Amino acid sequence: MKSLTNYLSPLFITAFVAVSMQFFISSCGVYRFSDASVPDSIKTVKVNFIENRASYINPQLSPRLTDKVRQKIVAQTRLTQTNNNADWEISGVITQYIFTTSAIAGQQSANNRLTVSLQLTVYDRKSEESRKVDVSRSFEFKGSLTVQAAEASLGDELIRTLADDIFNKVFSNW
Repeated sequence: MKSLTNYLSPLFITAFVAVSMQFFISSCGVYRFSDASVPDSIKTVKVNFIENRASYINPQLSPRLTDKVRQKIVAQTRLTQTNNNADWEISGVITQYIFTTSAIAGQQSANNRLTVSLQLTVYDRKSEESRKVDVSRSFEFKGSLTVQAAEASLGDELIRTLADDIFNKVFSNW
């Protein structure tokens, strides 16, 4: 009985591997959202300060998130930021900042969750139309942490993730 390799020539195997690798490598590219869903007529953007109207207020969240969203837009689109008469004006409000228990072990909280929700408005000055966008994200942390310790440990991840979600919702309609 002959094995499968006796039927397949080394040239065929090499060609098959090369084509497979080419397909695999080409499908693993780095994708950027540069200018995603931005009409050519839109040249400028204004990101207003994201207000915090949640019942619990983290005083660092609004300024840090606003700055991160502005940086991301400049870095990943062709839009220029302006303070006056921008083609697109983005406004946002933090509506929810809630701590809840997500897992219990024995009679203690094993894991807790911080949920942050925002409502955004994108105003297109050229078409005089507004679009509403909602963003919500939950972050898990150990139940043994205090609220302040959890905020400190989640800080950079929370800001980065929310800024990414805002960008994707505004510029890619995800």
